[in-house]
Amino acid sequence: MKQKLSRRDFIQNSSKGAVAVAIAPHILSIKSEQAIAGSGENLMTLQDYLEHFTVTKADIDAVMNEALSRGGDYCDVYFQHKISNYIGLEDNAVNRAYTDVDFGVGIRVLNGDQTGYSFTEEITLEAMKLAAQTAANIANSNKKVSPVKLVHHKTPNYYKIDIPWEEVSIDRKIPSLQHINDKIYTLDNRIIKSSIGFVNETNYIMIATSDGRIVYDYQPMGLVYVSCTAEQNGQKEQNGFNLAGRNGFEFITDENKNRLATESVKRTVELFDAVKPEAGEMPVVMAAGSSGILLHEAIGHGMEADFNRKEVSIFSDKIGKKVAEPFVTIVDNGTNPNIRGSINVDDEGNDSQETVLVKDGILQSYLHDRISAQHYGLEPTGNGRRQDFRHAPMPRMRNTYMLNGPHTKDEIIASVKKGIYAETFSNGEVFIGAGDFTFYVKTGYLIEDGTLTSPIKDINIIGNGPEVLSKIVMVADDFKMAEGGWTCGKNGQGVPVSQGLPTIKVSSITVGGVNA
Repeated sequence: MKQKLSRRDFIQNSSKGAVAVAIAPHILSIKSEQAIAGSGENLMTLQDYLEHFTVTKADIDAVMNEALSRGGDYCDVYFQHKISNYIGLEDNAVNRAYTDVDFGVGIRVLNGDQTGYSFTEEITLEAMKLAAQTAANIANSNKKVSPVKLVHHKTPNYYKIDIPWEEVSIDRKIPSLQHINDKIYTLDNRIIKSSIGFVNETNYIMIATSDGRIVYDYQPMGLVYVSCTAEQNGQKEQNGFNLAGRNGFEFITDENKNRLATESVKRTVELFDAVKPEAGEMPVVMAAGSSGILLHEAIGHGMEADFNRKEVSIFSDKIGKKVAEPFVTIVDNGTNPNIRGSINVDDEGNDSQETVLVKDGILQSYLHDRISAQHYGLEPTGNGRRQDFRHAPMPRMRNTYMLNGPHTKDEIIASVKKGIYAETFSNGEVFIGAGDFTFYVKTGYLIEDGTLTSPIKDINIIGNGPEVLSKIVMVADDFKMAEGGWTCGKNGQGVPVSQGLPTIKVSSITVGGVNA
């Protein structure tokens, strides 16, 4: 049975937390069939999405005609419905639980490289046409560009799931959080406090463009993060661990629950024995996995094409030039299965893909949205992303990582007489133009005479992204993708991303430790 909700009913049901059973039964029933089949294929159709957002192709065409009425070159219409559920458990009790619902449409008009943008939370023809009139004001000419007839563009599915979040009630989630909490306290009697957060999202999007493309996507997301505090002889330490991905409820396995507890406790109690290294220039070995955040922040942002189009980035004149050693290859990829930063389609309706940024040490490409691609005379790379329907898209990373190199982890560590091994980072700050950065090392170890020794804490590493890229002197063959819930901020917008790295050695970085 198909059922449509009025805007009033939609909001009332959402505020009661009844979204999972009250909204869009037609779409959710199809997801149920998909889960039972276990195929993971996207069985929803364009007609399902048009009905979900209560619009027709004729409505969208009328909105686009309004958007282009003042002479714009191009327009797109971005529909979104996102449901986010959160549960917090602290010290053996659920103390927070809520549901957020976003529902609306954003309309963008391009006139050259200028953008007009407007949005509305009321998806009616009248409201959309009013928003389109506002976005149209970026242009003011007599030229007339008519939208092309919309044709559905099919996309692959890089996040196949078995159990959609819409099918999972809160009483199935709480026992998993309780399991993690109980496990934490059995692992070490120094633990005095725990905090666990569980977030799941379902995001429906539909994008129509004036050059005739209409595309849709169903985007799941799961995140569990754990923080704990331990006390020993009056000294308190805090640390944590989290796992995230474009998954369904099958993501919450016993193995992952035990990892969340075990790793968060391990990282916390190790800090009791941690030391601060001496300050100064020294070799730094980046651990495989989440230390790829340094690659993302200090290098990746500088390769986003808007910064290069405006000649803000230090990489703006480096295409085709050597920026690293020949064994360094860096990609940004939206097609990694079930990874947090993966997308089937970007927020401009372009196909996701793997984009090679640096190949064998040579800078190959930037990350492009529609505007920058037109500026450079290229095709978009599927990197036009936005936080939600209230924001216009811009070039953003997806999953940014370095490929394997010719060395081994053991070789790399053995090559360092005195340095640090950095595992996880937090509180980074980067200046895109110059590429200068500062990062706080959350967990890591001293390297002394080619061996990992004492844990370290409370230190910063300070450097310059392009310089660090040129100082990567060894790359291992142990690539690992980060598993955590990374969100990238840019110009006030946050989008989910991930990053990865094999173990690498940077010949020298400034370490801010003792006597810094």
